[in-house]
Amino acid sequence: MSSARLIRIPSLDVSREADAPSGSPQRLVDFIKDRPRLLVLTGAGLSTESGIPAYRDASGRWLRRDPIMYQDFMRCALTRRRYWARSFFGWQLMQKASPNRAHLALAMLEQAGRMSHLITQNVDGLHQRAGSRRLIELHGHLAGVSCQHCGQPITRELLQEQLAVANPDWAPAVLGYNPDGDAELDASAYPGFQVVDCQACGGPLKPDVVFFGESVPRDRLTAVEQAIAQCDALLVVGSSLVVMSGLRIVRAAHRRGLPVAAVNEGRTRADGMLDFKLAGDCVDQLHHAVDTVLTRA
Repeated sequence: MSSARLIRIPSLDVSREADAPSGSPQRLVDFIKDRPRLLVLTGAGLSTESGIPAYRDASGRWLRRDPIMYQDFMRCALTRRRYWARSFFGWQLMQKASPNRAHLALAMLEQAGRMSHLITQNVDGLHQRAGSRRLIELHGHLAGVSCQHCGQPITRELLQEQLAVANPDWAPAVLGYNPDGDAELDASAYPGFQVVDCQACGGPLKPDVVFFGESVPRDRLTAVEQAIAQCDALLVVGSSLVVMSGLRIVRAAHRRGLPVAAVNEGRTRADGMLDFKLAGDCVDQLHHAVDTVLTRA
């Protein structure tokens, strides 16, 4: 895990990857039951039941427009205006989302002492709200915002209030919602939106998430490395592993000789390294497996 940079691969088709051996619900139950120091890695597929759209289809193809790159966000005021205008509506969707059965099941698994750590690629905060505490948010979280000049923090909730005050008569049509608190707007909507900057120094504000093209913080990567060293198996749930930061975790576990399994609809970029993969709705499959393990404990 030497490199910390997120790689954008929106066009990658994981259907070209070697398929993983098929698993069964009972094999998933046994996989969880027999490994009390389980490390779990979750992706966007886990949150779709909570009303948050996924990034990709079953073949790993990008479902939305290309994401904003970190370098573009930092150097271009127009890009920041576009981001915050879309986030103004997208954040409202994120606020309404609630942890689903899978989030709650993983929190219960941790509370029962049957999980070492939980790593999530998601930035929606639903694992934390479900009660997970041994949690590494690999790509950060949307609930926090900070100034890129002086580091002054602000909650996303408070920033939303400030954006509403700055844009009292701005009411464009929302054409749809994308992952990670992003709404789809017509291009004509952006010029009328007023961005709010840092009230301490006037610098640009950025959500506390890792953008594409940005580096995952070193201390977070260290925490991931330690979690891999302490676990006895890795379970991937709801991720096609197209983004390199997630794939590296599977590669690191595989190099250590750890059993690796996945619950995912469609192929993953790591299918060739998996002991087995259980297809189908990852929320249903995980909830059933955890419930079975804890009921029999």
